[in-house]
Amino acid sequence: MQPVGRFAPTPSGRMHLGNVFAGMIAWLSVKSRGGEMILRMEDLDTQRTSDALAQLLREDLTWLGLTWDRETEPQSKRSKVYDRYFERLQELDLLYPCYCTRSQLHSVNAPHLSDGTYVYAGTCRDLTEAQRAAFDRAPSWRVKVPDKLWTVQDLMQGTYRENLLTDCGDFVVRRADGVYVYQLAVTVDDGEAGVTEVVRGNDLLSSAPRQMYLQELFGFSHPAYGHVPMLMSVDGRRLSKRDKDLDLGVLRQKMKPEQLLGILAHACGLTEKPEAVSAKELATVFSWDKIKKEDIYLTLT
Repeated sequence: MQPVGRFAPTPSGRMHLGNVFAGMIAWLSVKSRGGEMILRMEDLDTQRTSDALAQLLREDLTWLGLTWDRETEPQSKRSKVYDRYFERLQELDLLYPCYCTRSQLHSVNAPHLSDGTYVYAGTCRDLTEAQRAAFDRAPSWRVKVPDKLWTVQDLMQGTYRENLLTDCGDFVVRRADGVYVYQLAVTVDDGEAGVTEVVRGNDLLSSAPRQMYLQELFGFSHPAYGHVPMLMSVDGRRLSKRDKDLDLGVLRQKMKPEQLLGILAHACGLTEKPEAVSAKELATVFSWDKIKKEDIYLTLT
């Protein structure tokens, strides 16, 4: 079966090197095996995203040589599609309204994992209709999770396991303002597009079990997952859109695309030297076994 990958950036700013790195690995993994690459704009938050920024992302990817075979409909245009899957969860009696505030969820008395992530305790799961009617605000909507261990065989991180009930709790699929959240939208988008491989930063590894659960509820196959290491600045900060000196708007004025790809390829272990190289040339030497598993500290000098 032909592999189908995707790159799904959020058009809320210019791409930074962390975005480029994840997109590069996603592209190389698929193209090294003659597969299909999909581009999707994850613009659920329309207050922070724009068509103009989406066009800049397309131009930057083209400049890098990380072209795509098809672009699927952006998330901001798919609310009616998400409605159908939301209704399916309702039919399965797996949804309930949640009135918890942010401060309640993050309070010191709420259950948390060792990394500080809160575990939803099911506070609103069994509220009566009278109790729900007493609230004067719109609820978010959570999906009930089973007491079940989910196992991800990650292409980069190895075996990752999580029990959704004890390590996450019932999670939100639609916000109080009616906007669908990442977990539901990305599961539906990947499933309907036939994506067989999801490559993204390892900060999203814990999302995989939630998406695997929704995939089973919606009748989608599980894709392969590859959660790549994060790019870090030399002072230990994770690269982000706040690092304006490392976004494509600045870097395109300083170097050629082959130079930038060569630096990234060497930093992650794909090549022995930081020499200029095209995306097509990198695809001929790509291997998951070569990529460093730990965070990558990057300098452009």
